Formats: sequence, structure tokens, C-alpha cells
Amino acid sequence: MKIFANRVYTGETVLTDQLITCEKGLIVGINRGNAGNADERVAHIAPGFFDIQVNGGASYHFTAHPNEQCLSDIEEACLTDGTAFVLPTLITSSIDNILAGIDAVRKYIEKHPQSAILGMHLEGPFINPIKRGAHLLKYIKKPERAMVEEIVRYGKGIILQMTIAPEMFDDHLLALLQDSGIALALGHSNASFEEARNAFNLGITQVTHLFNAMSPFQHRNPGLVGAVLSDERIYAPLVLDGKHVDFSAAAIAYKLKRDKLFLISDALFLGKKKARFQWEEFDATLINGEYVNSEGNLAGANISLMDAVQNAIKELGVSVQEAIEMASRRPAEAIGLHDRIGKIALGYPARFTYFDAELKNTRVLKG
Repeated sequence: MKIFANRVYTGETVLTDQLITCEKGLIVGINRGNAGNADERVAHIAPGFFDIQVNGGASYHFTAHPNEQCLSDIEEACLTDGTAFVLPTLITSSIDNILAGIDAVRKYIEKHPQSAILGMHLEGPFINPIKRGAHLLKYIKKPERAMVEEIVRYGKGIILQMTIAPEMFDDHLLALLQDSGIALALGHSNASFEEARNAFNLGITQVTHLFNAMSPFQHRNPGLVGAVLSDERIYAPLVLDGKHVDFSAAAIAYKLKRDKLFLISDALFLGKKKARFQWEEFDATLINGEYVNSEGNLAGANISLMDAVQNAIKELGVSVQEAIEMASRRPAEAIGLHDRIGKIALGYPARFTYFDAELKNTRVLKG
């Protein structure tokens, strides 16, 4: 298959009038050419967008429905919105529910090896109750070795990212989790600056939804936010909807983090938006463009990854090229998948996000 694009955002640079040749699902050629012998012609093309935090599709929420039907729903919604790769996110819930989610993702990937679903993001249950946000208190767990080992063992190769509160762990248990190969992210945490820095020194290199559900920056207690913003090693994702984080705060983070800042949707649902959602005591109502629960806490976002890209360009003054990198290469780097996805380069998957000159009509194209 040959794809002609007027503008190619490779994840590192921008090329014009390129003919991309794809064979067996991989990119085998990138050359300047014309549209004459192309099978597909597009205006703008980018590496397949990668969203590491999506809670639900058009109809189903992964934590409430940890099954293959839900995963299919999430994949379809992502592809329709222009996201080529995704980590369905399962939040704090019972251990049985977590294991069911792991099992569903494993079976789904086995049946659909070319799926957009690369693995899953486990957000909890080892978080700080003080910063639980909309997570259910009854399912938050104090980390114990046997439980941690069970999740790590059962989730091997499936849990690609896990959100934890480092202050809930001792160094030995944190090191055990770090050695598991799972990309750990600090979140739903009330860690002090020192506790966060200690976790970073143990090898953790990212956080979950910067600013949200974490100890804030204060001049006498810089907290987790201060530790992130002052450490050039750490990747930081933003829910850039203007609701979770004020655009002015996001602009400050951009100035300080620049090449370590990236985008997530944290969408409660993608595609068709549900007005109300209930799972056990977890409730969410769509009010003025944001999902909130009965306690007034944010309960998930109402944007797609492309919405976040558009906001980065409009509200932060980021170039189109950099905004695309924030939705493709950087999240891949953050969880260690940059040698597999995140670029338009020889040997990389022929899975692209394409759009028109106005950054609209976004879709996923498979070569």
C-alpha cells in the first residue's frame, strides 16, 4: 500500500509531499513523490496517536465492564476519534475485578494481535485515600507483598502502566514493583516533595494527570507537583480540557517541562457521551461539559486526544508539530514503547492518524 501525504509529521520533523510505502503492516519506505501511484491520499498524516488513559468507549466503562465487549467498544471509539493506540484504564476496584480486567485484555490481544489495545493502565488500588478523587474508598488497598506480587504475576505483559502513591509503600516493596517491568506513575498521592523525589530516584519517571489528585505546590511544601516540575527526568501528562487544569497552569507546566509534557484524554466515555453513569457508588453526571460526581469531584474527562491536541495549539501556543508529538512520541517514550510506536519511520507500524488542514476529520489509517 502507498499513501501520499502533503504534510508528514514524523514525530521528530515535518516532511512535505511524501509517499509512504507500507507492507505487512509496517513502514518500508518514505520518499518524496507524488500522488499519481498512491492508493490513499491525505492532507496531513502523523504517527498514530497514543492515549495511555481511557476509561470507556461509547457504551461501556472498563472498570464497570471488565470484558472483551467493552474493550471492543473502547477500540472502536478510539479509532473513530483518531487514536490509533490505547491503554484502557481500570481504576481502583476489587482484586477480583482487577484480575478480570487483566484477563479480558490478555484474551482480547490474543484474538486481535493488531488491535489498538496494547495493554492496560491500572490506576490503583494502592493510592492515598486523601487524594482518591472519585475512586471508591472501600477498594483502596494498603500495599502488601502478597497482593502486589499477585497483581504483578497475573498482569505480566498486560499491565503496561500502574498508578501508585509512593508514600503508601516502603522502599523494598516499591523497588519490587519497579523491577516488575511495569511503567509506574505517581498519582492519587499526597506525597511530600522528599517522598516524590525518593521515588524518582528509585527509577520512576512519570506521574498520572499532572496537578490532579496530587499534593499541590506550596511555597513551604512544594509537594508532588513541585517535585515533578523541578525534575527534568519526569514525564507529565495533562488532561488539557480547561476543566481538570486551568490553561494558565498548563502553560506554566509547558514552560517548565516542555519536552516531557504530553497529552491524555482520561475520557470517561469516548464517542457518544453518556449524560449519567453509575457503577456501584461511583456516579458521574455530565454538567457544563465535565463529568462530576455527587460529591462535586471530577469523575473523568469529556474530550478526545485530538481535542487535547487542538487545545494545546490554541491555548498554549504549541506548534502543530509539537502538539502531535505530545500525543504520539512522548507518551510512547514515557512508558518505554518508543521503539515500537510514536514515529513515522522505517520498521514502525503502518498505523497513522490523519486529518485535514484545520485539524478536523480525524481518523486512523492502517497501511
